[in-house]
Amino acid sequence: MGDEERKILVVGGGISGMTAAIEAAETGAEVVLLEKNPYLGGRVAQLNQYFPKLCPPACGLEINFRRIKQNPKVTFLTLAEVQSISGEPGKYEVTVSIKPRYVNDNCTACGKCAEVCQTEIPNPLNYGMDSVKAAYLPHAMAFPFKYVIAPEIIGTDEAEKCAQACQYNAVDLSMQPVTTTYNVGAVVWATGWDPYDVTKVDYLGMGRIPNVITSVMFERLASYSGPTGGKLLRPSDGKEVKSVAFVQCAGSRDENHLAYCSGICCLASLKQATYLRERVPDGKAFMYYIDVRAMGKYEDFYLKVKQDENITLTKSKIARISPDPETGGVIVEGEDVGQGGMVKQVVDLAVLAVGMVPGTASVKPELDMEYDDFGFVTSSGASGIIPAGCVKAPMEVAASLQDATGAALKAIQCSMGR
Repeated sequence: MGDEERKILVVGGGISGMTAAIEAAETGAEVVLLEKNPYLGGRVAQLNQYFPKLCPPACGLEINFRRIKQNPKVTFLTLAEVQSISGEPGKYEVTVSIKPRYVNDNCTACGKCAEVCQTEIPNPLNYGMDSVKAAYLPHAMAFPFKYVIAPEIIGTDEAEKCAQACQYNAVDLSMQPVTTTYNVGAVVWATGWDPYDVTKVDYLGMGRIPNVITSVMFERLASYSGPTGGKLLRPSDGKEVKSVAFVQCAGSRDENHLAYCSGICCLASLKQATYLRERVPDGKAFMYYIDVRAMGKYEDFYLKVKQDENITLTKSKIARISPDPETGGVIVEGEDVGQGGMVKQVVDLAVLAVGMVPGTASVKPELDMEYDDFGFVTSSGASGIIPAGCVKAPMEVAASLQDATGAALKAIQCSMGR
């Protein structure tokens, strides 16, 4: 087997993909890491804090970025996607397409291109809650630390102004899409997850009522690098949020939407209730749940949050969210399953805990992988295409790291013909 065939391809540059790539490379394997976004880090880069340490994602991501940068055995490509994979375990041919960034390695992230740029686009990092210039740095911890010129302005005078403003000749408007081929021995498929499109759950008001947002959006709202600089402000009018309803299972455990439980949403909402209490000392959080899932080591965290007198947990299935014309907030209504009767609570903001949908749910790659009814990959990886992280099942960061390490081991064994 030649050196090229001993390579490992990792598809997805989130926490699972990076971990698999690093672990494999640090054993001596040659690794090619692909990411469709212009930066590595995936969903974790969009968090404010994550379990189990409740620390900012920058600490964990920075260590991984450094390990990648210092390891010559890792080649990473952003804005890159797999077009096709053919062959067999130990000997695959992979075709990869790479979109132009329109910024080369001369970039120092000085920001001069953004200064002359006038066009703004929805900010994908903040789930469209604000906008960025069409010449932009994806975020403050972006890796690679380079600007991107959005394709929306390519071919315009504005793009030319961006190029002229750069004294390092880093803006290259002549860049074209590139297609390249790799010969690898194994493939780790770590394309992550997407939040469920809760606009499909009409009675919860997402997309119709400004002060109804999703749990992933609230994570960005609480982040100091988010759209409000970490201030918890109401989207409709910028007023400080004093009360929040955390609505669990927004579309989940529902045969009309997501029939399964994502497992980590309860913990995410409990964590977010602490954001409110830390930022707004007199703030009140109301969490409406079907069942609280806080297993094992996380039960202590659940019990600690539950003891806060300003956090109320109610066993309830919310049936309706509507605007409150008097306060400008929202009215949350449902049945109080635990105590009997009905729930009716006026709050400044409703946060919908959305389930995790695997990246393989909407478009299943034409690869030798098996899927369950929800699009999660059920293959063991014996075929040489090895799933890792949230494409297999909903899981938190710690579990993703463990699973990715196992995937790296399988990939090494496969690439060596074992």
